Amino acid sequence: MNLYDLIFYLFALLTIVSGFFVVSSKNIVHSAFNLIFTFFGVTGLYVLLGADFLAIVQIMVYIGGILVLLLFGVMLTHKATNVEIKSGSIKVIPAVIGVGIFAAVLISIMLSSHWKDIPGSIPSTTIYGLGKLLVTDYVLIFELLAILLLVAMIGAASIARREKE
Repeated sequence: MNLYDLIFYLFALLTIVSGFFVVSSKNIVHSAFNLIFTFFGVTGLYVLLGADFLAIVQIMVYIGGILVLLLFGVMLTHKATNVEIKSGSIKVIPAVIGVGIFAAVLISIMLSSHWKDIPGSIPSTTIYGLGKLLVTDYVLIFELLAILLLVAMIGAASIARREKE
């Protein structure tokens, strides 16, 4: 095992462990701070992949903008720092379906011919390569993700507008 592999495994471990603590923590402030480490781990993985633009965007947009806004919003609200997150019962079947779909997409991408062009590296980490793959070979997945984000946004808006009973 060389140094590159060791650094990759450290960033992967940081991302997975902090992501687990994001979803399992009962305190919203602890979840937000763990989210910082998750974003840093993903940024490190982007750097190792040679996707420098994505790494900078990850730092500037997610860590610099969204997460800082979330932390200030939570910490400046008087009673929000002691809020316990109530997740209720865990929905196992939707989680298994979601992880299965993600694994199938990941495996199909890894087995595609685009990844075999340059041994040991990913040839489509440039902006041009990513854009070309998203609008040609993976346009269906791209559109499905857009629909998923739209449904999540509509669901969040309907939950936020729901009147208190």
